[in-house]
Amino acid sequence: MPQHRPLAILLMGPTAAGKTDLAIELHERLDCELISMDSAMVYRGMDIGSAKPSPQELARAPHRLIDIRDPAEPYSAADFREDARREMRRITAAGRIPLLVGGTMMYAKRLLEGVANLPAADPAIRAELAREAERRGLSGLHDELARVDPEAARRIHPNDPQRLMRALEVYRASGTTLTELWRRQRPETFPWEVLSIGFTPVDRRVLHERIAARFEVMLDSGLVTEVEALRARGDLHPGLPSMKSVGYRQVWEFLDGQGDVEQLRHRTIVATRQLAKRQLTWLRSWPALHWVDSQNRSALEEVLKFVRESGS
Repeated sequence: MPQHRPLAILLMGPTAAGKTDLAIELHERLDCELISMDSAMVYRGMDIGSAKPSPQELARAPHRLIDIRDPAEPYSAADFREDARREMRRITAAGRIPLLVGGTMMYAKRLLEGVANLPAADPAIRAELAREAERRGLSGLHDELARVDPEAARRIHPNDPQRLMRALEVYRASGTTLTELWRRQRPETFPWEVLSIGFTPVDRRVLHERIAARFEVMLDSGLVTEVEALRARGDLHPGLPSMKSVGYRQVWEFLDGQGDVEQLRHRTIVATRQLAKRQLTWLRSWPALHWVDSQNRSALEEVLKFVRESGS
């Protein structure tokens, strides 16, 4: 007889889709505890630009894996997997359901599929790649990746600098492609039965409007001041993963004198739309995904129905 696996819920969707509000409602309706699955929310002091839940929201529904790193410290998908699985075990042991909410799709993928035996980050190689990106552009790096690892090049968008440079870093450090290292990875059975929810407005225009409106709120709430405070520390720089987050990167450039507020607004909204597009591309290929229209007034009841069916 196969052993029964406890339920875990993945609530995923593009940025600005309204995932946090739904997650809080689910927390209040179900025996579930929330785990953030967001690569910017892990960092302390990055509250406005990451759309971190407010203190009032966190009081209603605490989120684990928020504010667990300093922005100067790296945090990888492998780190997330280890931390998330630890928290999931604790939640399950308490008789509750882990609900992971966020839009960092690589975190979700690594959580379920595991991590390959990849070489550790190499600051020297990464610095050289950053210099090459300045000189040759990301398209030049992507062309190189297409030559050495065509399969990875097909998966990684030319405008995704972090994953692009990591794939090349792995190859230069080990002499083996990222694709081959993953091919050698042994598959494993994930310890939880996963219910995957894709939460987004069906109408793309609604999502674009939400992205623009949310950035206005961020500006009004002091996003520029938040980034000024981070810069004033003196130990942060634009090459750090934390400062590469959408919004933070654009404000940093603005504070460096690149354009006025209107150009900052345009650059950030465009970058956020591009992020949302990449997130939706990931979700379209996600196995056994249940799509829920965030504009539907019965979205909460629809998700609750999926949960009930998963437990039957």
